Amino acid sequence: MTRERLYLFDTTLRDGQQTPGVDFSVEDKITIAGLLDAFGMDYVEGGYPGANPTDTEFFTRKRTQDARFVAFGMTKRAGVSVSNDPGMATLLRSQSDAVCFVAKSWDYHVRVALGCSNEENLEAIRASVEAAGASAREAMVDCEHFFDGFKANPDYALACARTAYEAGARWVVLCDTNGGTQPSEVRAIVEKVIAAGIPGANLGIHAHDDTGQAVANSLAAVEAGVRQIQGTLNGIGERCGNANLTTLVPTLMLKPAYADRFATGISTEQLAGISHLSRAFDELLNRAPEPQAPYVGASAFATKAGIHASAILKEPQTYEHVPPETVGNRRRVMVSDQGGKANFLAELKRRGIDVPRDDARLDALISVVKEREAEGYAYEGADASFELLARKMLHGLPEFFRVTSFRCMVERRFDANGQLKTVSEAIVKVLVDGEEKMSVAEGHGPVNALDLALRKDLGKYQGEISDLELADFKVRILNGGTEAITRVLIESHDGTGARWATVGVSENIIDASFQALMDSIVYKLMKNREMAGLVAAE
Repeated sequence: MTRERLYLFDTTLRDGQQTPGVDFSVEDKITIAGLLDAFGMDYVEGGYPGANPTDTEFFTRKRTQDARFVAFGMTKRAGVSVSNDPGMATLLRSQSDAVCFVAKSWDYHVRVALGCSNEENLEAIRASVEAAGASAREAMVDCEHFFDGFKANPDYALACARTAYEAGARWVVLCDTNGGTQPSEVRAIVEKVIAAGIPGANLGIHAHDDTGQAVANSLAAVEAGVRQIQGTLNGIGERCGNANLTTLVPTLMLKPAYADRFATGISTEQLAGISHLSRAFDELLNRAPEPQAPYVGASAFATKAGIHASAILKEPQTYEHVPPETVGNRRRVMVSDQGGKANFLAELKRRGIDVPRDDARLDALISVVKEREAEGYAYEGADASFELLARKMLHGLPEFFRVTSFRCMVERRFDANGQLKTVSEAIVKVLVDGEEKMSVAEGHGPVNALDLALRKDLGKYQGEISDLELADFKVRILNGGTEAITRVLIESHDGTGARWATVGVSENIIDASFQALMDSIVYKLMKNREMAGLVAAE
């Protein structure tokens, strides 16, 4: 059976840039465009040339090899010809393969936002599409607020879409700009648009996630007949974000309801890189990946309950809807206070630690983990600390160094200029090969000071930790009051790109932090000697 082609359109660099706190540089955009191009996207929308210096510079060159490179902009202004519209001139000068015009399709917005007549708006759509075609560029029109506009005035919304199509637009994209339309409404309206004479092969969907249904709305539109889908990496975008392509693409390619009917431009090999793509993008944004993200999250194929772990080790399909390797992810059988022997054996085996099922040391390890989790430790989020504990109890750990004492002081004072300053100073005494060393360091806060002091002089091990950096620091108060128990999770990385997490728990936040810091350094030294499993450093 011949499958129909679906076209994937990424708007991360344009609509995604409207996410609060996201501001791409030209270099960022070049990197992301390259990642999307290599992944197999059909269209990469780069931004709005002329709107800001970054986007203008970005469009001085074509930034993709295989994907169609798309410039975004407004239709021409009412009362101004195409040739006299500066925005149109900038769009048509850009080094793009295609131009996507945003056009109002809700008569309310035409009146309030544009301040022109309905007929003038239709003429702007027609003239803009024709101008793009005359410049040998593929033209498409984002019909903004289409679904709300259709519900308010279906005749006019259809007129906007029909005008774009008849003027030569390759794609007429129906936008749920406010993100409030429901899947059943999307399906019904798309069917009416097709019945009105605009072929599904020329229709796209652009959904926002304000009701958490952008992916569902996109799939409903596909089922109703549209053949282009717009979205962003990891679902970033204005307000609640856009349709998440890292969820949509695997669903389209792995679920028979879609995979049996439709084909995309992405190969199975490229699909296996989608988890890496998602995490690389988060890394570029300097934010932690969402662990529970479908398909690509660290917890997407994680099993914590003991009965589930036992079943999944016998037959993965018992608790996995797709094989994790198809999306470049991995199975995780987690250790926690809810885990049974199967969880522990699976995790230990993955780390290269062999222990018989009936070994008393295994029972002791399970007991200690459950006791510690009751105290507040969270080993499912601190793989490196778990591995160190397991190796210590089962086979023993080398003692690289021993901290004999540490002290941390925070002083708040006025400097010579009368400016209020807060200074943190840490003193750490450590034994290395029987020799006691004392290090003092000042830092930006007590944890930073302790980190610097601990790593200041480890004797013969000093050179091994020069590339070790603290990447993330998370504090959680486990109970209320001034005597609360504090859990600290630290994520570290080194020059190899490996990342690992460690945990500390104490009534004192500094002590909890120091525990996690020491584990991080010990794990690094173990890793350097290939004495630790890399699964904790992914």
